[in-house]
Order: sequence, then structure tokens, then C-alpha cells
Amino acid sequence: MNTARAIKWKKDLESWAIPQEIIDQAEESPWIHPPVLFQIPDTITETVSHQKAKEALPENGSVLDIGCGGGIAAFALAEKAKHVIGVDHQAEMLTMFSENATKRGLTSEVHEGFWPAIADKVKAADVVTCHHVVYNVQEIIPFLKALDSHANKRVVIEMPIHHPLANMDKAWKYFWKLDRPTGPNPEDLMEVLKEIGITANIQYWSGTMRQESNIDQAAEFMRIRLCLPRQRLAEVKEFLQNQPQASERELATIWWDKN
Repeated sequence: MNTARAIKWKKDLESWAIPQEIIDQAEESPWIHPPVLFQIPDTITETVSHQKAKEALPENGSVLDIGCGGGIAAFALAEKAKHVIGVDHQAEMLTMFSENATKRGLTSEVHEGFWPAIADKVKAADVVTCHHVVYNVQEIIPFLKALDSHANKRVVIEMPIHHPLANMDKAWKYFWKLDRPTGPNPEDLMEVLKEIGITANIQYWSGTMRQESNIDQAAEFMRIRLCLPRQRLAEVKEFLQNQPQASERELATIWWDKN
């Protein structure tokens, strides 16, 4: 059963839907997650989220990374972890995850699918990490409960304080005269957790803004996300070149311990 805060969370996320008349004329799906953006560096800079996960992870412990991408949340803990588990709905991400585990001398397993639909197939771990995923989850309560049930010691969630598509607000206004929503936010997630009986902690911090590797690639990704045809790529590139690029963004780390 959904709570009042969970219902609000879902409605806020639903408001980010692209109008159907824009979707109908798109040449390809705008909901892209290019694997190139999820490649991880050899040396991972420690963040608040990594610190909170590391605090609870025992030596030679296990990490379950939900929506793992290349695995930056899990592999930031490589010095203490022995076994890592990756869950993602894109096979390319899981291939990267497995390769990164081997490179770091860790044992690993991967599960392709959406959380929590495949949760019953996935083992529990000492620490469960979930970075930059919750804004994609409309049915938030079963998602959070499955995170909680799979953690032996701690759950760590990382999320930007604004929806990840908020950085395209100006582009939607420029190309489509479309105003975008503002919610939900980390405080809304804290309220949902409170309603389902989980006492969580939150810490805000500033992190480096990850950018596409070059302007042509960035313009192509933005064109697709804006549902614009290929012949407008030059316009998108010009728009991007005229926009100041933020080097940092505000983030929140939310975590709770198992009793």
C-alpha cells in the first residue's frame, strides 16, 4: 500500500513525462543511458557516499550495487570489499561491472533486470549501494523495502538534490517552449522512508559534475533526449556552446543501518 508521501513522490515523477505529441515525432527513444557515461576511472575520488558505505563495510565484506552502471559505487570500496554484486537493466553496464571487478581482484556476480522485480534472485550483502537511481523509480516503497531487506549492515543512497533532467530545463524551454517540473527532492525521499518506519540520515555535499567527453557527443545525446530530428544537431551544438557548463552539482547522501 502506498503512503501519502509515496503517492506524492510518484505524481512528482510522473510530471516529468515528455508530452506525447513530442514523443510521437521523435526519431528514437529519448530515454538513453549511454554506457560511455558510466565508465569509471582507475582511481576513484572518495565522496561522502563512499565514506558512509565504507564505515559499515567489514574487511573482506560484500557490496550489492543497484543500478550499478560501471560500478563506481561498489569499486570505491574495493580496498575493503571481497565480493561485489551488480544489478542493472542494461547488459553493457554489467559487462563493464564484471570487467572492473576482475581488474580490481574482486569476485563478482551480476543480475540483469529491474529492481525490485528481480530482487528474489539476488543475494543479500553487507552494504547495499544505490547511486543516481531513485529518480527513475515511481513505485518507491517496494524499491526501498527491497534495498533494506538485502542489506546486512547499511544501505547508502546517493541522489542529486534536483532531478537529473533539471539541467536540461533551459534546453526544453528554448527548443520546445516547455516548462519542466521541480520535484521531487531528497527531503521527499526522507519523508517516504519515515512513513515506512525507516529512520535514515542525510548529508548534503557538492560533487564534480560528470560531463560528456566532447561537444559533438554531448550535442548528440542532448538532441536525442530532446526528441529532435538529426538535421537539428547543429542547432543543439550551438545552444550547448552558448551555455555555461557547471563543474559541480549539489548532492545528497541518505543512509540507514540495519538493527
